[in-house]
Amino acid sequence: FAESMSPAPTDAAADEEQPRLEGLLPGETVVKEGKAAILFPSANEVFYNPVQEFNRDLTCAVITEFARDLLAQRGVKVVVPGEKERVVVSLSEEANEADVQTEEKNGAEEPAVTVTAGEKCERGLRVLEGLAASGLRSVRFALEVPGLRSVTANDFSTKAAALIARNAQYNGVNHLLQASCRDASMLMYEMRGKKERYDVIDLDPYGSPASFLDAAVQAVSEGGLLCITCTDMAVMAGNSGETCYSKYGSVSIKAKYCHEMALRIILHSLEQRAGVYQRYIQPLLSVSVDFYIRVFVRVFTGQATVKNSASKQALVYNCVGCGSFHLQRMGRRTSNGKHMKYSPATGPPVGPECEHCGQRHQLGGPIWAEPIHNLPFVQKVLSAVSGNPSRFGTSKRIEGMLSMVTEELEDVPLYYTVDSLSSTIHCNTPPLLQFRSALLHAGHRVSLAHACKNAIKTDAPPAVLWDIMRCWEKANPVKREKLSETSPSFKILASEPSLEACFTVREDANPQSRKRHLTRFQENPQAFWGPKARAKAGGGISTNLQDKRKKCQNKRKNQITDSSQLKDFPCKRFRQGTCTHGDKCCYSHDLQQTNDQKME
Repeated sequence: FAESMSPAPTDAAADEEQPRLEGLLPGETVVKEGKAAILFPSANEVFYNPVQEFNRDLTCAVITEFARDLLAQRGVKVVVPGEKERVVVSLSEEANEADVQTEEKNGAEEPAVTVTAGEKCERGLRVLEGLAASGLRSVRFALEVPGLRSVTANDFSTKAAALIARNAQYNGVNHLLQASCRDASMLMYEMRGKKERYDVIDLDPYGSPASFLDAAVQAVSEGGLLCITCTDMAVMAGNSGETCYSKYGSVSIKAKYCHEMALRIILHSLEQRAGVYQRYIQPLLSVSVDFYIRVFVRVFTGQATVKNSASKQALVYNCVGCGSFHLQRMGRRTSNGKHMKYSPATGPPVGPECEHCGQRHQLGGPIWAEPIHNLPFVQKVLSAVSGNPSRFGTSKRIEGMLSMVTEELEDVPLYYTVDSLSSTIHCNTPPLLQFRSALLHAGHRVSLAHACKNAIKTDAPPAVLWDIMRCWEKANPVKREKLSETSPSFKILASEPSLEACFTVREDANPQSRKRHLTRFQENPQAFWGPKARAKAGGGISTNLQDKRKKCQNKRKNQITDSSQLKDFPCKRFRQGTCTHGDKCCYSHDLQQTNDQKME
């Protein structure tokens, strides 16, 4: 594990700041990440995934900026080592002087009290990590996030709780971090009182967080921060829509935009659960990363604002033929003088068949249809990370992803992909910049999306997209005679485009994050980097999963070309007593060989 983590400080000052216990237990190893050094037993009795370092780095950065804003209202200034004067990062080539002047003006009146990481702040934040495992995330909070009053690292496993306490002592953060061995939901339910609520609640379960969301939206303070991780991406991306509905109250669709839809499903679920208690959410940052999603939301109380909830949710009509989609809001609000009028939405936005290809529609959702990011807050996090890149081991990737987030269109839910549009009509895929330029020439806005490499997020209706693809097909014709008359491609290409697309590349078609060659997407960091095996109830993690993966890989290598080699393999039908070929069977009927393979 240690090879995949960022190196820890080696100078003498760092050793003095973090006192170490003399000697380790037999078989115990030390894993270093950020400023934390975590003890792990040799048996790996507590779940740990080194690939989630990006998740933990991003969380530390977000909580730091959240603490900076919240504690400034309480007269406390947050100080981060290595951080220079705050200047808003602009993705444009020319700096925005107005933003810089605003930052300098805001910093003119400095609070009287300053606080740094590792210090206990009586007016600081109370943090809960509900599913802490080894306590690595909580230890990093205590060591790297300034302005904390307390950190509670909870886990239902007694072995995990004991390890958390040992790691707190090993890193010298006993004055901030307390280990807890409780059921996470019950712990949060007991802290629902206004004076007992936590300022920050972090939930990073193995799989779905659905069973903890109800308690979390009640136990977070007014304006507090919820940090939620979902690793059940398969369920939320459409592989099991009925399971997704049972957990999150929303039907997922297997579509090209499934990774962003997963983000909007969890936001819908949070808003729905918060609304029961007259609370509502305000998303700060929502990212889809690899095999999981991570959302950061603030929770507020307000009966009047909760009434807007229906108008924030939408159903998705997705065409199974061409992939065109339309959103249907669940509610409608209209201003009536000083009052707001709420009424059911009108619809549906589509007919019985798709107007482009004639196929039927799937119905998914409801999903969150409002912006999933708070751009001013994202800019603050981006400024902090890019101005102090040595703070995190994954700073380059954080900078690249947050840069893409700031470029996304806020008011456009979901996206298309260029390759799926081309695949529908069986033509060559147009270059990304040319397709983006065609949309810009047509007078529409367009952006990339952080959740997919070749995504097209645009306010153009599907009719414009297909007109552009028809124009592209004329320059790159397909063999019409091979297309079925009932296929989506035949029906789309049978119509003439109503606009003349211009594919001349425009300067503004290439976003700044792409021009600057930022690390927007990262290659797989290591072999078997995805979700690890679930920890056993009594402690320990099964090693059979990785062995099974190795056994199932490269199945098609060294394929049998000589039929005589088939005699080395047992006949399954003979084993079941249904083989009728007898001695002429090309597979082996040797029962001893079959039993030997069973033993293996």
